[in-house]
Amino acid sequence: MLRRLALATALAFGTIAAAPVFAQTAAPAAAEQAPVQIVQGIADQLATAIDGHRDELKRNQDKLISIIDEVFLPHFDIDYASILVLGQHAREATPEQRERFAKAFYNSITHRYAQGLLDYTRGRVKVLPFNGDLNDKRTVVRTQVVLDDGKLVSIDYAFRKSRTGDWKAYDVIIEGISYVTNYRNQVDAEIRKVGIEQLIKNLETQGEKALETMDKDNKGAQ
Repeated sequence: MLRRLALATALAFGTIAAAPVFAQTAAPAAAEQAPVQIVQGIADQLATAIDGHRDELKRNQDKLISIIDEVFLPHFDIDYASILVLGQHAREATPEQRERFAKAFYNSITHRYAQGLLDYTRGRVKVLPFNGDLNDKRTVVRTQVVLDDGKLVSIDYAFRKSRTGDWKAYDVIIEGISYVTNYRNQVDAEIRKVGIEQLIKNLETQGEKALETMDKDNKGAQ
């Protein structure tokens, strides 16, 4: 359960795929902020959105999901992250399949981990001093998530500069394990087994259950 909070917090920061952005309450444009400011801003907005509303959010998952949409998506490179997860299969997929995969994968991930965010409180995430070079096109923001027992989990967020010059995250690294790489391996195994079209259909119709099946199959093959 403790690790679930860390994972839920991390994955929410780096949610993959397309979904509606609610412009009325969306976070400020990433172009106005450096990566470390983006991560700190997300942490603060998340605490504000959840504090005092836990009981309501427990009963209304749609509203909890909308918080993820509003807070995180403006700062995430959806297209790039989706292509990374598909790996070599991105070249085989049609543009329509890539779009469907991104949306279905996003919905599956957010529904699977959303409830874990209800344990999030202000101060859970400690953003470490930024040592990167903003003149580069890629950089990493390092953070630590405080668990209930006081232990710290290292979580890093990989950012890239878009063509428009704004910084967006595209990967989450939890204690050295890349979120993108982990799911790319599972997606690759599933596509080899059932094909990309069937994988997309499974995600669209089964959602988080399809992810659980992929997890079990991947662990069983190890």
